[in-house]
Amino acid sequence: MSPSKELQTLKAEFFQALAHPIRIRILEMLAGKGEHNVQALQQQLQIEQPIVSQQLARLRATGIVASRKEGTTVTYALADPMLADLLKVAKEILNRRLVGAQALLRELRRERVV
Repeated sequence: MSPSKELQTLKAEFFQALAHPIRIRILEMLAGKGEHNVQALQQQLQIEQPIVSQQLARLRATGIVASRKEGTTVTYALADPMLADLLKVAKEILNRRLVGAQALLRELRRERVV
């Protein structure tokens, strides 16, 4: 039995939410050092606060990050610890691709020009 259209759409929306460089950087920070508030993320990413907030809102809307309010400060964390594993696997896949590309580059450099 093939997956339903709704399930395929859910999967696509999940990966679309990950498909932004700033969102990936935010997730890597949350995966590596745990919870952060907007100000800490902004300082470490060196990006304006509205942009960080906008990207966090997208991640929160898709359930990728969770927020917790303490007074006037909102703290963000990965909604599921397995997201850290997903980021790690993606990094390993990219590393393998880049190793292959480096091997081709070395071969190209050794090739004699005819």
